[in-house]
Amino acid sequence: MENNKLPKVGRYLFLAEPFHCNFKGMLFPGHLGNHMLNAADFHSDERGYGMSKLLPQHKTWVLSRLVLEMQEMPKVYDKFYIETWVDGIMKFFTTRNYSVVSPEGKVFGYGKSIWALIDTDTRKPSDLLELNEGAILNYVEKEKECPIDNPSHVKMGKQANRIKSLKVSYSDIDMNGHVNSMKYLEHALDIYSLDYWGKKALRRLEIAYIIEAYYDCTLHFYEEEVSADHYHIRVTKSDESSEEETDVCRIAFIFEDNK
Repeated sequence: MENNKLPKVGRYLFLAEPFHCNFKGMLFPGHLGNHMLNAADFHSDERGYGMSKLLPQHKTWVLSRLVLEMQEMPKVYDKFYIETWVDGIMKFFTTRNYSVVSPEGKVFGYGKSIWALIDTDTRKPSDLLELNEGAILNYVEKEKECPIDNPSHVKMGKQANRIKSLKVSYSDIDMNGHVNSMKYLEHALDIYSLDYWGKKALRRLEIAYIIEAYYDCTLHFYEEEVSADHYHIRVTKSDESSEEETDVCRIAFIFEDNK
């Protein structure tokens, strides 16, 4: 096995850049999510099962579930570390955790995710234990704590209202040729007004991905209020050939009053 002396937990430094922060000077949730995905890529690549190793083999990681639970968001120009580690391995899936901490050790929040390994030609699951002779098994960390709830089932009732629809365009598409994982989050967060964001902070979010959406699809966003400041979002897609809608992902938001 290569690189078997690396620690199981990766730690990567990021900066809350001004153009990645909202009108309150706080890091946008979508940018934090992208930083977490980058940390996951750095961690896996250094240990022999990252994208640089996978793409020549016609394989890639696909995000299946993501949970973020934040006590507070980094502020503009804050430096912060994202720590990430794999805490579970299955044949086709792996579970990966995150912590977001300041250089002084203050905890901003935590994250949990589930990733699938797929074949880019067939788009079907691939056996991750075959990667680099099972290198990922050397880096399973079960002792480090990630004290937030696991992903839940984001259920939608029949009373959900369609809030908006939008056409998938150039800036939505990533290097895998489909809508970037964080774009669904950004479009869903845009449902809420500037006035609402002025009064509230996002405490927890969950995303469960179902199928991929591609360029020129139309995305439809349905919202249901589960309880006060707790919302479920259903995202569907349709295309020009049919008005039939297919579920793409489910999202849950829990807000709280600004502290």
